[in-house]
Amino acid sequence: MRLNISYKKYLFLYLLIVSFTGVIRVNAQNFNQDLQKLQLAYKLVSTFYVDSVDNEKLVEDAIVGMLKNLDPHSEYLSKEEVKKLNEPLDGGFEGVGVQFNIMDDTLMVVSPISGGPSEKVGILAGDRIIFIDDENVAGIGLTNSGVKDRLKGKKGTKVKLKILRKGYSKLLDFTVERDKIPIYSVEATYMATKDVGYVKINQFSATTHKEFETALKTLNSQGMKNLILDLRGNPGGYLKAAIDVVDEFLEEDKVIVYTEGLTNPRREYRSSNGGLFKTGKVVVLINEGSASASEIVSGAVQDWDRGIILGRRSFGKGLVQRPLNLQDGSMIKLTIAKYYTPSGRCIQKPYDKGADAYRKEIYTRDILHSEDSVAADLPTYQTRTSNRLVYGGGGIKPDIFIAADTSGYSDYYRDIVALGVLNRFVLAYLDESRDMLSIKYDSYDEFLKKYEVGENMINQLVEEAKKEKITSDTKGLEVSLHLLKTQIKALIARNLWGVSEYFQTINPISEEFNKAIEVLSSEKSYTGLLN
Repeated sequence: MRLNISYKKYLFLYLLIVSFTGVIRVNAQNFNQDLQKLQLAYKLVSTFYVDSVDNEKLVEDAIVGMLKNLDPHSEYLSKEEVKKLNEPLDGGFEGVGVQFNIMDDTLMVVSPISGGPSEKVGILAGDRIIFIDDENVAGIGLTNSGVKDRLKGKKGTKVKLKILRKGYSKLLDFTVERDKIPIYSVEATYMATKDVGYVKINQFSATTHKEFETALKTLNSQGMKNLILDLRGNPGGYLKAAIDVVDEFLEEDKVIVYTEGLTNPRREYRSSNGGLFKTGKVVVLINEGSASASEIVSGAVQDWDRGIILGRRSFGKGLVQRPLNLQDGSMIKLTIAKYYTPSGRCIQKPYDKGADAYRKEIYTRDILHSEDSVAADLPTYQTRTSNRLVYGGGGIKPDIFIAADTSGYSDYYRDIVALGVLNRFVLAYLDESRDMLSIKYDSYDEFLKKYEVGENMINQLVEEAKKEKITSDTKGLEVSLHLLKTQIKALIARNLWGVSEYFQTINPISEEFNKAIEVLSSEKSYTGLLN
């Protein structure tokens, strides 16, 4: 029988999993029976089903079903999904290099990416892109995905843009040659105090370690003695990136993490003799959104008593996936091992109630009123230096618990943010006031000290919210006023300077951040927690 492409894919998958996992040890008779069963089911459906069948989708659905009952992280990805997945982890994509927003049904440049092709040809923040390759894109209901489809492309290809710029009566013509656009995983780097540095990592990609090295060198040159490493909301990424980040903190030949699985013997990853920050005090910020590679970092720092973990219990993902490429560009991410912290704990939380319950588990935690302690019957371990008690089986439990801060939260604030009113309001304000602000505040430090969000601006925001059918709420506004003002100022700072300035503006209202500064400022508190 001649096999079509869908069945070839199915057979390729079956052989790949069987040979990879070591199940090839089963006898040939069982193997042939399983394969014949797959073949027969496929042929019966494609031959006798009442309606026409998309054979490719039929096979893909079967693959999804095959993986569904393994664990929540083994999954099938189509060719298109693989491409989208790899862009942020590879540390870049190819395109024109602009941050954009769609405002009033018009594509607006929020800012050109520094050093990117759009900046090089003179495109500015606030420019409206009206035509892309002679196609009108204004007032047509353009979506974010539509913008990306038109502006992304292979390096070296060119795209023609017609731009409306404030102060010009005619459209301006630009030809932009697409190039590699970096995606940075170290989102913010700055000195929080005269001796405390701050670094935020949003994921662990191929470029994270190099970015982190650069950040440490910059902060060291500015007098950093202690460090806040912010991993809140970091979903993970590459194992090697996490290992290399931890390596900057530990002395030589210490276990950072080890992996082990049924067909994968124990493999240890140890620290080297290098490292840019082996002696200063460290506080790592985590929360329920910190997963996988973030837990490797925080687990190693905690287990070696190298620093304080502060915040809320991490997600609890201790499974290692290996990407297995199929012949058509699609991929299977298959769990092949578990990873263990230096004390020997696996922090993978249970998933026996199904994938849906597994993912929703973080929403059942009491993150407001208690320490969200892991269950008493979970296995306990001791840290490698001070023999402190730590837990396995449910995420990294912080040394200092900080409840989620809802003091400035209201339904009114939620609606303004969720419906995009706040972001659009700030963009519109900058569109009118960018030149004035640039002249008035020639540095971020001056802006941080002197700029204030006044009552008039808040009133304008309320009016914009009304246009979006958000009913005025005096009490809600009063509850969230300080948060809104800080958020507005931070968004302005991000657009005028960068993401580091955004966090430098917003962090002082974070309880986790302030507690980290407090702990790092007290030798007694810091050493007391570690001992």
